[in-house]
Amino acid sequence: MDLIQSYDEEEAVPSSPEPSPPRMLKAKSSAPEVDDTALALTVASVNQSKSKPINPTQHTVVFNPTYQQLWAPIYGPAHPYAKDGIAQGMRNHKLGFVEDASIGSFVFDEQYNTFHKYGYAADPSGMNYVGDVEALKQNDGVSVYNIPQSEQKRRKIEKNKEEREGEEKKEELEPEAENPATDAWLSKNRKSPWSRKKEVVQGELTEEQKKYAEDHAKKKEEKGQQGEAKGEHYADKSTFHGKEEKDYQGRSWIEAPKDAKANNDHCYIPKRLVHTWSGHTKGVSAIRFFPKHGHLLLSAGMDCKVKIWDVYNSGKCMRTYMGHAKAVRDICFSNDGTKFLTAGYDKNIKYWDTETGQVISTFSTGKIPYVVKLNPDDDKQNILLAGMSDKKIVQWDINTGEITQEYDQHLGAVNTITFVDNNRRFVTSSDDKSLRVWEFGIPVVIKYISEPHMHSMPSISVHPNGNWLAAQSLDNQILIYSTRERFQLNKKKRFAGHIAAGYACQVNFSPDGRFVMSGDGEGKCWFWDWKSCKVFRTLKCHNGVCIGAEWHPLEQSKVATCGWDGLIKYWD
Repeated sequence: MDLIQSYDEEEAVPSSPEPSPPRMLKAKSSAPEVDDTALALTVASVNQSKSKPINPTQHTVVFNPTYQQLWAPIYGPAHPYAKDGIAQGMRNHKLGFVEDASIGSFVFDEQYNTFHKYGYAADPSGMNYVGDVEALKQNDGVSVYNIPQSEQKRRKIEKNKEEREGEEKKEELEPEAENPATDAWLSKNRKSPWSRKKEVVQGELTEEQKKYAEDHAKKKEEKGQQGEAKGEHYADKSTFHGKEEKDYQGRSWIEAPKDAKANNDHCYIPKRLVHTWSGHTKGVSAIRFFPKHGHLLLSAGMDCKVKIWDVYNSGKCMRTYMGHAKAVRDICFSNDGTKFLTAGYDKNIKYWDTETGQVISTFSTGKIPYVVKLNPDDDKQNILLAGMSDKKIVQWDINTGEITQEYDQHLGAVNTITFVDNNRRFVTSSDDKSLRVWEFGIPVVIKYISEPHMHSMPSISVHPNGNWLAAQSLDNQILIYSTRERFQLNKKKRFAGHIAAGYACQVNFSPDGRFVMSGDGEGKCWFWDWKSCKVFRTLKCHNGVCIGAEWHPLEQSKVATCGWDGLIKYWD
């Protein structure tokens, strides 16, 4: 055992030196370095935003706020531009922010009326009362809708008492009430259809009452006068400017010269200015030659006057007709020229005697007439048509002065009336950009022409052969329509080049039908060839708008133009 023990001790002796301590190497990562500062800041800002209050003006929140944050009171000073310190986004009432209250409308009305009557009301919380405490104790907290039984009983007794007193009074009056001559009978039977009115003693009227009565009487009188009261009243006057009204043979000054004969088999375009008539103080709105002969020229002015001029001899103004209070819009001769119509902005249509200057009759509907026409048939010269500003075409019988027909289909003011088809039909144009064809005397449209590309047509004229209509369209062109059954647009014929947009420039034909002419907004008169549709000639006629152009009915190359410069010019 000792030997074994000694052997173990020998083995325990170290045979080599002690090893050195182990060296730890630094760990390395192959991933790139990342700056986590931004992440830390984001986390910090989110935590901060959760703790800070929400701005009441902002419309979006980028995080989920808590209930306490959403309903927290507004911090900070009042905004200088926010009314009552409440931001615009927080308002739900013109006086600020109103919270919803769970109170019924009946309960609210009850407390509201109770407060106004007794001076106290229940607090919406239901715990106590607000207002006059003494009144509350005195009335035992009763509301206006919750009257105690004792009060109800008292009111019922009072009501029954009043009814009994009323019955007693009736019994007292019964003997008098049986006599129809007494006031008691009248009061009792006031609803009876046979009861006569009680005579009231009229006291003196005050100044105000007298004035009102006078005004009322005047208005009633004006309403009673038909025709004159509808348009503005103006004294009719006429002045003759010639040497004498009848010559040595007793012939009237309006008679046509014997030697005037038709000489226009072949018309020519005028080249030069022959004569200028300057009598109107304002613009001239329309001119018309004397029918068939053209020895006189009628003109309508914006100075409220109508003048007739000599064409053949002296070239002077023969007569002035003054009967309108405002500018004259349109004129129209009868077939024989002895009478003519005028339409003014004073809402009156007047029928004049050309020779004497007397107004034969006046017509008015209370609206402005834009166009007047007499039926061209010789046996219907007593029928007048007028296109009005209230979308109607009104037909009068001149002999009786009564309205015989109304054509009411247009959607705008009526601008033109043109007879076609041997005067059996007539075409009207309007501000509603349409053409309508009517059978004369029948207020039903037989043809309605309206296209999306169409413009208003304030002037229409018939070709001498009667087969075509020339319409001045406000898109600076003259359109041609057939007067046959279908009233089709002739797409091959279109006259353009002039600028007439915005003006009702008159379009017209030469008597032989070879030329079309029209004024324009720049004061020029344009002539086109009917066959080729090419511009033949332009004449600078007026300063401003050349509104009217008429070809002489007998002379081959003579044309009259009128403009808003107040001049009428005669061209040859």
